[in-house]
Amino acid sequence: MKKFVGLFTLLVVVTISAQENEMDVPYASIPDAPTEYTAFTVTSRMIDGLGFRFYWATEGLTEANLLYRVNEDGRTISETIEHVYNLSMIILNSSKKLPTDFTVDLVKPSTSEMRAVILKNLKEASELIKASTDLSEHSIVFKNKKGTRELPFWNQINGPIEDAVWHSGQIVLMRRAAGNPFNSKASVLTGTVRD
Repeated sequence: MKKFVGLFTLLVVVTISAQENEMDVPYASIPDAPTEYTAFTVTSRMIDGLGFRFYWATEGLTEANLLYRVNEDGRTISETIEHVYNLSMIILNSSKKLPTDFTVDLVKPSTSEMRAVILKNLKEASELIKASTDLSEHSIVFKNKKGTRELPFWNQINGPIEDAVWHSGQIVLMRRAAGNPFNSKASVLTGTVRD
């Protein structure tokens, strides 16, 4: 009986904690569209679209789903989320006009924590880009043991942003194959969840 009470208590705490974490992350719906079309608002909206897609691609994944891979050569869903995490760091660093430093070994958060960080990174990057006045100032800068490499902002669009969209789609495909399709009421066209 003590084991049952302990297990029940743990389950309640984990469920409440998970619900609180879900409330803290953006992109359950896409923000309202800006009133003006500029390079900054369009780029910001692209990042918001990525955030919405990633939110729903990863919402409600189970531990078993995270271990799923299509074949032995492919990434698991968890490994794909980790890759999107790395891409989100590049997107955010570029938005902050900072290099992405590969000379420092960072401790990676858990997959569920990674999901929250990714969504928050994308939200912050979107807001920074929307407030920008010159996209050329937001180049991608990679720093590693061999030195520094800089790429223009154009590479941000066809590189990390679109790559993360690509991988969000892969997660959707893998979770369907694993028997846990994403919420079909999430409309990528409107950026809302249908009733």
